[in-house]
Amino acid sequence: MVKLAIFASGAGSNAAKIIEHFASNKAVMINLIVSNKKEAGVLGIAAAAHIDTLLINRNSFYETEDCVNELKLRGINFIVLAGFLWKIPETLIEAYPNRIINIHPALLPNYGGKGMYGNFVHEAVIAAGEKESGITIHYVDAHYDEGDIIFQAKCSIEPTDTPSSLATKIHALEHVHFPVVIENLLKKLA
Repeated sequence: MVKLAIFASGAGSNAAKIIEHFASNKAVMINLIVSNKKEAGVLGIAAAAHIDTLLINRNSFYETEDCVNELKLRGINFIVLAGFLWKIPETLIEAYPNRIINIHPALLPNYGGKGMYGNFVHEAVIAAGEKESGITIHYVDAHYDEGDIIFQAKCSIEPTDTPSSLATKIHALEHVHFPVVIENLLKKLA
């Protein structure tokens, strides 16, 4: 059985879709939700689904191996970043090589990097006059949004789109594709 940890910093809509997708899958268990914000909505989603949570602080995450040790103790063998805003430390990347993936709300390699998340991405895409945007699911490496691309899906940008309306389109793509891409990756690991 694959034991999955989801890292999230916000409301948790992607985490909710992943939990829902794997609810009846006997080969995959969402074993832990990790967050860096005690008020994150994802923690309520985890509680409702009876999934353990781990609240991390910056010092411990970057200066100790506490998080890695906790993941190993729980038998976690795959990590999904679903709106997690901190850079992943080298110790975690080394402990889970090619077993940490992220979803980004734009078509990488454009509009990625430090500070490019949420509406900041959508504002930049619209300001640049792009005709399309989308999602990128990629492996996590030592640099923000530079890991090997696994999957991309696109949507058109209309002249009337705002960062908010583009975010709605992007969320729809995330919710449809992210759980399926995770499932396909996990099948390859089995």
